[in-house]
Amino acid sequence: MRVQETVKKESLQIAVQSGIATLIMWICIFILHHFIPEKVSFDYRVILSGLLGTVVAVMNFLLMGITVQSVLSVENQEEAYQRMRLSYRKRTMLQLGWIILAIVAPCFQAVPGIIPLLFPGAFLRIRGIVEWKKGKNQKQGGEN
Repeated sequence: MRVQETVKKESLQIAVQSGIATLIMWICIFILHHFIPEKVSFDYRVILSGLLGTVVAVMNFLLMGITVQSVLSVENQEEAYQRMRLSYRKRTMLQLGWIILAIVAPCFQAVPGIIPLLFPGAFLRIRGIVEWKKGKNQKQGGEN
């Protein structure tokens, strides 16, 4: 099965947005470190945790897109539903495994490792709100 262009495009967009958000997160942690260094550390663990958290988040989104693409070709609705449920479980276990590793392993910091998992969902919600407002304004004939 070949990954459709839409899945590639959306995944790349999520990867870029998540990467930018991770960079902003690092900057915020760096600033906090300068104001309260005894409570907030900034070292290689913050960078490594943020990078791997972002990779897990983007991989989760890509795997979801591939699953949706493959389910669309299934004619049996029950089989499609079961495939989606199985994919959801596997992707949840992937994220849970990463969260546990980020908390337990001394080479990671939990917060910078977990926060990037929230970025794709946040960007999708923001995009949905923006597109909804655009559609609402176009129906009313407004330009704002």
